[in-house]
Amino acid sequence: MIDLSALRDNPTLSGDRVCLVPLTGEHADDYYRATQDAETRRLTGSHHSVTYEEAHEYCRSRQHQFDRLDLAILELPSERFVGELSLRDVDPDNESAAYRIALSAIEFTGRGLGKEATRLVLEYAFDRLALHRVWLEVYAFNMRAIAAYRSCGFTVEGRLRDALLWEGRRHDALIMAVLEGDFRKAISS
Repeated sequence: MIDLSALRDNPTLSGDRVCLVPLTGEHADDYYRATQDAETRRLTGSHHSVTYEEAHEYCRSRQHQFDRLDLAILELPSERFVGELSLRDVDPDNESAAYRIALSAIEFTGRGLGKEATRLVLEYAFDRLALHRVWLEVYAFNMRAIAAYRSCGFTVEGRLRDALLWEGRRHDALIMAVLEGDFRKAISS
């Protein structure tokens, strides 16, 4: 049985290079800037341009969302905001949840920050929430993210053909998931 109270705990999860903290209004300016980055929008397939007010309202409202976990990713040791992530669509009956992560800019990719953040949130999902399965969607052109997910035990389960229309081109989305046992094997090797 999963422990839904863990969604209300507002955890701080620390690794070697990143610290995950509850996403709050104090992150709103950084979150807003991240949503304006063209490459971040392409990688997340975000057609909608978030307004400053929407960004602030979203960040402020996260502390009142008890059906999901929203965390800011801070680079260590500077504690600079580098992105955000969430566990959402928690399904207690099937012990599963969806996962989403967005690093703020291209300068933060390729350094292992997203991989470490993913590992930290999966440890929390499996150890504290007692989930069995975590799944995500990633666009097939995002090879760096796919490699990071695979290193955490995710495998491709399916393909959504032509799921994204971006600047006149269609792109597939991959459905990937990790089971608790697969994650344990991935981090022990």
